[in-house]
Amino acid sequence: MISRRDFLRRAAAAGLTVALPRPGAASPSARPVSRALFVYGGWPGHQPEAFRDRLLPWFEEAGFEVAVSDSLDAYLDQDLMAAVDVVVQLWTMGTITREQAAGLLEAVKSGTGLAGWHGGLCDAFREHTEYQYMTGGQWVAHPGGKIDYDVHIVDPDDPITAGLSDFHMTGTEQYYMHVDPANRVLATTTFSGEHDPWIDGAVMPVVWKKRYGRGRVFYSSIGHQPEDFDVPEVWTLTTRGILWASRSKQAAPEHLVQSVYPGR
Repeated sequence: MISRRDFLRRAAAAGLTVALPRPGAASPSARPVSRALFVYGGWPGHQPEAFRDRLLPWFEEAGFEVAVSDSLDAYLDQDLMAAVDVVVQLWTMGTITREQAAGLLEAVKSGTGLAGWHGGLCDAFREHTEYQYMTGGQWVAHPGGKIDYDVHIVDPDDPITAGLSDFHMTGTEQYYMHVDPANRVLATTTFSGEHDPWIDGAVMPVVWKKRYGRGRVFYSSIGHQPEDFDVPEVWTLTTRGILWASRSKQAAPEHLVQSVYPGR
């Protein structure tokens, strides 16, 4: 594990901005300080800069040292990737090189956590199936565009959802996704069929966690616009999910597969 000085030096050498914990901030893990890499960019319609500005104060308050990159080239630095506890990615669509993808995939498989929301994690690099295998899902539609819908907490005993109740979303995108059966689903939504009648009653995962190798992966499909984070349940789910993923290296590997299909 590289030292804090080396982490800061390497991040600076890569041209990354580094934010340090605020004095007195609580650490989110057993280590004195946890390290995050926040990577943002891609399609501008998802306002990556606005989300960056929304999340950075929280990282500092939660006790993270966070390196911030607007380039996927951050994934090329093997030492930097090994040093961070969690990668938080907001990069909708776009393309990723073989080398960039290999850096991210290997880091997560080796134990670095990964977290993200909406298209920033599960509508990135549409042509890269191994990436989708890691994240656990891929966006395919949002019938009706920006609409109202309900979110149902299906696992209220999980630490990420503890104390939360079902909630309502207003004027945002309800993601229809292709999802991995190995995901541990924490929250779902049900499609009404108002816009596409053939999916009436379809129950779709909204929030899940999973493993890729030794790494913890957290995802929430909510977050088309920064205002979605004004919903207290959304903010709580997202920040708790990032914290959960950030403890990947310290926690024993969990078996998270919970099949939704009847066995034989």
